[in-house]
Amino acid sequence: MTIEQQSMTIEQQSMTIEQQSMTIEQQSPASVFGTVAELLKELVGDTDVLGIEITPQTTFHEDLGLESIDLVTFASILAEFFGEDVNLAEFLAEKDLDDVIGLRVGDIADYVAARLGERG
Repeated sequence: MTIEQQSMTIEQQSMTIEQQSMTIEQQSPASVFGTVAELLKELVGDTDVLGIEITPQTTFHEDLGLESIDLVTFASILAEFFGEDVNLAEFLAEKDLDDVIGLRVGDIADYVAARLGERG
């Protein structure tokens, strides 16, 4: 591969990343929920095998059996996908313990959608 071809490939990759970023920022709240649910499956595994349906009402603690350390891991997954300004730790720091225990997937999706809306 020539230097010119490599340069074109790098430019194409850069354009693809920019297009993904624009697409992420333009997502509707429903599609943000879908993306958050898919990312969550990376953490919990195959939800079909586990017999779990992830809905906006699904709770992290009671329904999914996740602990606070799992939320830290999920925060990293979200930041990696959506960008550092989607800071789940900051969002959770504003909650009291009962709110964190009762946290629903829809709460996270709403937070992500709000952060993306601020960006766009």
